[in-house]
Amino acid sequence: MTSPLELAELTNESAIAEFFRESEGKWHSERRYYTLPDGETKQVESAIAVRFLEAGCDELLVLAQMHDLNSDKILICGTEVTWESINSVSGKKESSGSTLFGALGNILYRDRGFATSKPITAEYHFPNQKTLCLRTEYNGSVFEEELKFIGEKYRTRQSVISRAGEQVMIGQYLEKRIEG
Repeated sequence: MTSPLELAELTNESAIAEFFRESEGKWHSERRYYTLPDGETKQVESAIAVRFLEAGCDELLVLAQMHDLNSDKILICGTEVTWESINSVSGKKESSGSTLFGALGNILYRDRGFATSKPITAEYHFPNQKTLCLRTEYNGSVFEEELKFIGEKYRTRQSVISRAGEQVMIGQYLEKRIEG
């Protein structure tokens, strides 16, 4: 008999696989970051590519090793996300890179975080099938994120970064599918 916790994890795993599959493709992202409490803003545009990763692929096996997961705990799916970002106002390059996500139960395993190059984990849940919520904690900071599909061509994202119980930054994003 399946316990309520196991059933919830299976539901999350099914939902995350569907969410990752739906995310696959190329996206144009317009972002605005608000630094709190002074309200300074920064606008960034990014070209993002998302690739779905099947259980057992090389990338997820490496990610599992980075997190010291036992070989019997296989990541059920994942994504590879690559990006190139520029400052929308100055046109200067902001950043570029890639990151891996792998799912198991209600945990997302990542090869790096927003503010660290070290492997991290995030708890995730779905308030509905089109909205993914993440909570990540490391280095004294809390990162709460929401990604929401709006039809098939758009998604919104919001990130709230807190330190010592106070919000220090809010990021808001509109992402438009350009391929995939």
